[in-house]
Amino acid sequence: MKKRTKRLLGGIALAGSAIGAIGAVLIKNNSSRGKRQRKAGGEDVWARPGMEVVFRAELMPGRDGSERIFRVKELLPSGRVVLENFAGEHAEKEFEAER
Repeated sequence: MKKRTKRLLGGIALAGSAIGAIGAVLIKNNSSRGKRQRKAGGEDVWARPGMEVVFRAELMPGRDGSERIFRVKELLPSGRVVLENFAGEHAEKEFEAER
């Protein structure tokens, strides 16, 4: 092969690999951004305002099940909730699973 042909083929190979690397980075960034947007959309959340939740018995020993029921006042962006007539923010793992 002539020297000119070798340089041309080498340049084409280098350009192709650069385009492939840039494409891979763009695809990775777009897919991770989509996951964050879907999570923030709030379609699949564990509690909604007005819903009743029951604290786990281990967190409130000595109280009957009916005394551990509270209503959700607000769902925070972090996934935690604020309850009506009960102080503080609370996470999903503090409550019994829905039946």
